[in-house]
Amino acid sequence: MPGPLCRFLPSFRTVHSLTSQFMNFPSRARRVRRAFTLLEVLLSIAIIALLASVLIGGAAHLMSQKPVTAHDVFWEAVREARKTALKSEHAIRLKFDQEKKQFLLIDGLAPTSLASDGFTREERPLQQFPIPAVQGNDLEVDFLAPATKGGGNAILVGGVLLESQTIPYVTFYADGTCTAFRAQLVRNGGTSILSIDPWTCAPVLAPVDPYAPRSS
Repeated sequence: MPGPLCRFLPSFRTVHSLTSQFMNFPSRARRVRRAFTLLEVLLSIAIIALLASVLIGGAAHLMSQKPVTAHDVFWEAVREARKTALKSEHAIRLKFDQEKKQFLLIDGLAPTSLASDGFTREERPLQQFPIPAVQGNDLEVDFLAPATKGGGNAILVGGVLLESQTIPYVTFYADGTCTAFRAQLVRNGGTSILSIDPWTCAPVLAPVDPYAPRSS
């Protein structure tokens, strides 16, 4: 017969049950721990993709950003005039507004409209290609006829040799060709003349001198 003290001592079965519960507590905690849902994973991937696209796009813009020159604007206007003539299948004119410092694309078939003065007729441009203010403050652009063997008509203005035989505009045709012309850009006392190939509307490549020394 067990004594009075044995009543207060836990049985072996009770001790074993408590020990098992204590040993299994970490595994139960791990099973209770909540995992990521599919929606949370997809949302995280979307946020990461959005941040990556913003960072990559901004870095590419900073790397490609460079000052726009008058030459860049001119060639952009030439390419757009040729493309517009090909798509519309009729002639497109390119001219330069000396007052507003911008190239204009004019539809050769579009009717003119009445100007604000009520008397003169004006052409509405299809597109405008303005020169940046930094580049266009003292810029003058003239279209010239093709160069002749005699050297053309040139005059000396303010110490700068300029050609005086200008044309008001150049025409781009539906077959991809354009008027044979040159562009004269004058700025800061310097003159730059660009020659345009009438068949491709691209820059005329200077002939290579076979006797010129080669650079190493």
